[in-house]
Amino acid sequence: MYEGVVADLIEELGRLPGVGPKSAQRIAFHLLQADADDVQRLADALTQVKARVRFCDVCGNVAEEERCRVCRDPRRDGSVICVVEEPRDVVAIERTREFRGTYHVLGGAISPIDGVGPDDLRIRQLMGRLASGEVTELILATDPNLEGEATATYLARLVRPMGLRVTRLASGLPVGGDLEYADEVTLGRAFEGRRLIDV
Repeated sequence: MYEGVVADLIEELGRLPGVGPKSAQRIAFHLLQADADDVQRLADALTQVKARVRFCDVCGNVAEEERCRVCRDPRRDGSVICVVEEPRDVVAIERTREFRGTYHVLGGAISPIDGVGPDDLRIRQLMGRLASGEVTELILATDPNLEGEATATYLARLVRPMGLRVTRLASGLPVGGDLEYADEVTLGRAFEGRRLIDV
């Protein structure tokens, strides 16, 4: 339907995750109507992020230096590592302001259907960090889906001989949710993770 650079722009935007053909068209036409300065700022931001952002040498989180902000912070508890799938999971946990340990970003989850095995993730680097003997607890905060559960189970079995305390984030009913709309797995997890109420 479109040709030339407009078609190229729509095609490239459509390759972004979560952007379908209609959204790609809307974004493309928004950019066509935007001020040249606004478009240039976007282009500069994209260029800068590719040039300056890398992955932390220690944990795999996004960073502009060799180490990310969390790994550089001397106030963080190095004896506790929270294992997550992606850097955006670090952001979600940090927003809670509940966790003061460090992180390890795997770069995905085990998924045989997608051809992702343990060797495709940053598991070897995690084992290297655990070998120092400084870590006492490993929190497995992978997604509560089939791939995340498989990854958590794999890691728990792998580190069991090390004598670490291995924990998994609780999962269950969301605050404000209705029981009638909860699926069986979520409701089952809520029952498994129930806790005593002290009155």
